[in-house]
Amino acid sequence: MSAIDDFMDTVSDQIDTANDLNPLIKFGLSIIFTLIGYYIVKYSIVRPWGRVVMSTDTAWDDKLHRPIANRAYFFLFVGAAQLTALWVSDQAEFNDSIAPYFSAIYILTATSIASVSIKHIIPMVMDRFTEKSSVTVSGSNPLITFTLRFAIWFGGLYLALTEVGVELFGVLASLAVFSLIIGLAIQQTLGNIVNSFLLAIDRPFEIGDRIEVDGTWGSVVGTGILSTKVLDRDERLVVIPNNTLVQSTIINHARGGGDGMARRISIVIDVGVDYRENTEHVKLTMLNIARECEYIIDEPKPQVLMVELGDFAKIYRLFAWCKDYSDEQLARDWLLRNIDAKFSSEGINIPYPTSVELSESVYTQAAATKQRAATRQMVKERQDLADEREAAKASLEKINEKLKDVNLDKKAKSELEDEARRLETVINMFDGA
Repeated sequence: MSAIDDFMDTVSDQIDTANDLNPLIKFGLSIIFTLIGYYIVKYSIVRPWGRVVMSTDTAWDDKLHRPIANRAYFFLFVGAAQLTALWVSDQAEFNDSIAPYFSAIYILTATSIASVSIKHIIPMVMDRFTEKSSVTVSGSNPLITFTLRFAIWFGGLYLALTEVGVELFGVLASLAVFSLIIGLAIQQTLGNIVNSFLLAIDRPFEIGDRIEVDGTWGSVVGTGILSTKVLDRDERLVVIPNNTLVQSTIINHARGGGDGMARRISIVIDVGVDYRENTEHVKLTMLNIARECEYIIDEPKPQVLMVELGDFAKIYRLFAWCKDYSDEQLARDWLLRNIDAKFSSEGINIPYPTSVELSESVYTQAAATKQRAATRQMVKERQDLADEREAAKASLEKINEKLKDVNLDKKAKSELEDEARRLETVINMFDGA
């Protein structure tokens, strides 16, 4: 026990000696100790941790390493600053007055570490447990991340302000009326902000997707809390307010497809050929062209169907599928060029409307006689229909008069009502004719 007592006495004497040093010397020694602590943390904790992180296959821990390391250094320097203030200053009241502010800084630093951890970990967790399909937008829901980070920061700010004697809820209550006035003034802006959260929940598109909104067609290059930026086909940046997106029909060309191929797109080409061409010959030629195209995938298989018997041609429709919608125009150009060339080599004729001048000799006397006879027959039939209709109306009036007889028995009344319904049907049919 004597050795321990001697050691404790020696330590106590050294502490008293250090406390009696000049404040400038104390400050200089504090800086030296802080630098020593910085290098110890850097080379014994941060650097080894970084090597372990870089050796893993996951990407989220690589992104998380640097932000947490920087905050750890900040935590170290703040702690060193507080210890320096306690050591250099001999005034207890001063030390007690600054302690709550350092506590608030510690709370905010811990809050920042928790927030940045959520920023990188939540997307990884969401992606792992989200089922991927052709119509599911990849990537985690940013609203979940935002909500969790907001809750973390709200709690951290509440605790930090409480440490320094500020009641957060009292400040919010005093700002309620002012916030209402500001809210009415920026109603449209607030609508864009709220709708940005709705878009984050529904996720109709992502950056890089090709979308179409109210005639604007282009690729999404940025999403913000107020608007979405689209680069159109003329390479103009179109800024679309989030309010417009929520209220409009959005066509996402990158999220259709099927069989797990979100960017797959169908290509439909109609080609008209002469009526004298053989159907099987035309179909086989178009199928072989589609099968040879490098942009067309094997599954689903290309198909050719006859879809119309037009005025001048038989219309055949080619159905083919492109793996990526960005190749659609190239595939369509290739198919049309090769259909044109192949039809020429195969002797398949693509007709076009022509005008033919008809002379009076085209119609013979016999044909004219038949037309006049048909006209007379139709006039006679229409007259017969009109006479029959008038007769039916007269008969219906007589039946209605008989139905007014109160002495009519039940059976006779039922027969007359059936006959009246039949005559009404006949009259209505003639009216339609």
